[in-house]
Amino acid sequence: MRILITGANGQLGSALGEVFGYETVIPKDLPDFDLTRPTVEEEVVGSTPDLIIHAGAYTDVDGAERDPDLALAVNATGTEQIARAAVRLGVRLVYISTDYVFDGKQRTAYREDDNPRPINRYGFSKWKGEQAVLTSGARALVIRTAWLYGSVGKNFVKSIMRAAQSEGILKVVDDQSGCPTYAGDLAAAVASLVAKDVEGVIHVTNRGQCTWYEFAQAIVREMGFCCSVIPITTKQAGRLAKRPPYSVLSPDRLASMGLALPEWSQALARFAKVAHIPLGSSL
Repeated sequence: MRILITGANGQLGSALGEVFGYETVIPKDLPDFDLTRPTVEEEVVGSTPDLIIHAGAYTDVDGAERDPDLALAVNATGTEQIARAAVRLGVRLVYISTDYVFDGKQRTAYREDDNPRPINRYGFSKWKGEQAVLTSGARALVIRTAWLYGSVGKNFVKSIMRAAQSEGILKVVDDQSGCPTYAGDLAAAVASLVAKDVEGVIHVTNRGQCTWYEFAQAIVREMGFCCSVIPITTKQAGRLAKRPPYSVLSPDRLASMGLALPEWSQALARFAKVAHIPLGSSL
């Protein structure tokens, strides 16, 4: 099977390459493959894959507020081209989406059939991408995940690791709750869902929930750093984009297939064993 993976050099794309085997992967990523180009559909069709996993995205949440047109060009219009290519090829399409399609106003875990109501430009652009996939006529699976981290690329875990090397006190938001998800676990789940021929929408995260503050505390503890973590509010953090205060995704549909992921704290502990870095090194 030839598997075309967009965002192949990112944290999930790299993990997918390891899970599926690089010899089966047709990697697509910047700078050679740009989702804002009008030639995306033809580039994908010309690659003749048997399966498309669309993990490439514009993921800068605050940056999307500053440049919403770019976020839409990548996450919505680019995704629409990918979906058209899947239809033309007659192949399955897996689209990676986000918990940020929800507004965070409810206090029970979001299920797949809950109505998306994004409150920031990034979430809106990913929701438009979901719509493009689900209305395209492609045999499609939309996977919503959250708080993703891994050994490749930028993420919260690596930011905390970097800051903890040089700062005695870390101030982290304690009024946003979600589901930290290890890219390796997500990639393994994607492979299982592909094998089971699952379609529609499904939520895939590590089990359990925490706040960013609780997540940071666990990172510092697991990595053995000597610094204090102080809770602050979203308002005190002063970020440009609004964040949903509660974006926990229900794992029930995934669990019903026998594919429940490990608890987030267990996944972090596994990651910590391979993620230690020398003082002053680049992340």
